[in-house]
Amino acid sequence: MTKLLRLAWLVGMIWLSGCASPPPTASPTFPSGSPETADQVTTVAVAKPAPGLPAPASTPPSYPSGTLSEIVPGSLSSPEVAKLAAPADLWERIRRGFAMPDLQSDLVLDREQWYAARPDYLTRMTERSRKYLFHIVEELERRSMPSELALLPFIESAFNPQAVSSAKAAGMWQFIPSTGKHYDLKQNAFRDDRRDVLASTRAALDYLQKLHGMFNDWHLALAAYNWGEGSVGRAIAKNQAAGKNTAYTDLSMPMETRFYVPKLQAVKNIVARPANFSVNLPLIDNHPFFDSVLITRDIDVAIAAKLAEVSVEDFKALNPSLNRPVILAAGMPKILLPWDNATLFQRNLEAYDGSRLSSWTVWVAPGTMKVAEAAKRSGSSESLLRQVNNIPPRMLVRAGSALLIPRADHVQKDVTEHLADNGQLSLTPEQGLRRTVRKAGKNETVSSIAKRFGISADSVAEWNKVSSNTVFRPGQSVVLYLAAPARSAHADKRGPTKTASKSKKAKSPKHSPQMAQR
Repeated sequence: MTKLLRLAWLVGMIWLSGCASPPPTASPTFPSGSPETADQVTTVAVAKPAPGLPAPASTPPSYPSGTLSEIVPGSLSSPEVAKLAAPADLWERIRRGFAMPDLQSDLVLDREQWYAARPDYLTRMTERSRKYLFHIVEELERRSMPSELALLPFIESAFNPQAVSSAKAAGMWQFIPSTGKHYDLKQNAFRDDRRDVLASTRAALDYLQKLHGMFNDWHLALAAYNWGEGSVGRAIAKNQAAGKNTAYTDLSMPMETRFYVPKLQAVKNIVARPANFSVNLPLIDNHPFFDSVLITRDIDVAIAAKLAEVSVEDFKALNPSLNRPVILAAGMPKILLPWDNATLFQRNLEAYDGSRLSSWTVWVAPGTMKVAEAAKRSGSSESLLRQVNNIPPRMLVRAGSALLIPRADHVQKDVTEHLADNGQLSLTPEQGLRRTVRKAGKNETVSSIAKRFGISADSVAEWNKVSSNTVFRPGQSVVLYLAAPARSAHADKRGPTKTASKSKKAKSPKHSPQMAQR
């Protein structure tokens, strides 16, 4: 009985001590010399007794030996939180996210020397990048992608969102029209999302993620971004069939693609160690450059820039997708403004007392007609219609074309979503002009070709969807609309009979179906 009472007393004391004492905290074990163990500070909070209650005993109560481990509060330690300072600037943030394997080759050394020898060019590129770089880095981190990819627009476009290549690729990320459409980048009469900062970045990272998923290698993914996934796939298959390695450096590829990754590696190396190349990178704060602002009404670009208190040039640098002098809210309900100017825009817009925000609307051509006729029927002047819609000479406006025209005072409604998203300008040459395709020679430009054929450079640029300062690749196809040569007197004498007989001969069953398809 006595033993039973002593056992009960012991159990009770253990239970009481469990209620009064905090549970022990396990301290993590770090390897010797690891940064987590350095300068460790332990803080113990001592609770004050509530009024009217006795102070806790200065020494812990004693219990029968072997019944309960003694816990001394001062011996408790808490794990230290790792001290990680925020990046000093955006360049440091980019360096911390480098995750691709480095490429080491003579081509990388060549490109390093090329960039380092052109400090003015590097300065222009990096200054231009400060508007867009923070957003790109944020998106890459959100997707857990290597931060080196934030440097890719240096290679693609020198961070110029208005860049247009001879292959008709446009924007910072250089999307050709077909790939842009595949990644839902709208290209219509009023905007080209291949130039849009947010939309093109989203599309480029989507595409790069897809390519990395296909090849499981960032260097091959980048080669495919430049050369095309099909081309890279065929090059890999060719090497596999020959028993060769299939790494980026082992593939047979065009010179442009062979230099592509070395260029990116060279820029990465300069960003990583600018002092080694005697390069001074301009300070780019680790802070958003722009903010997005919603708009609910059509608004002229000039008025939007004025309300935001920025120049039209700076406004267009953040909203480079605009093709016309008006923002159609139904198709582009969000504009980008410098961070501190977004609030100014909202405040000035609320206080705006102008008669209207937009001085433009859209008119749809009911049929194919001359520009002069379209101007007359839409209530515009021919010169203004040509200028604002970029219509070259000697072209007809085709039926269904969406033309920007001055907005009459009585027109209250904004442009519909269908037109804002899908409106296209379609042109066809006037009678007497014939579509001709010529091959560009060495160092031929839009201006030199226009001079050679006696036509305007603007027309050549518009026909080929390139900028007016484009340099064509040797052998590149250039579309021209030239006056059809006059028929000779001999040809006129042949009359309709011979022409008809030729036509009948073309339909002769002697021609195979394959030839007919050609």
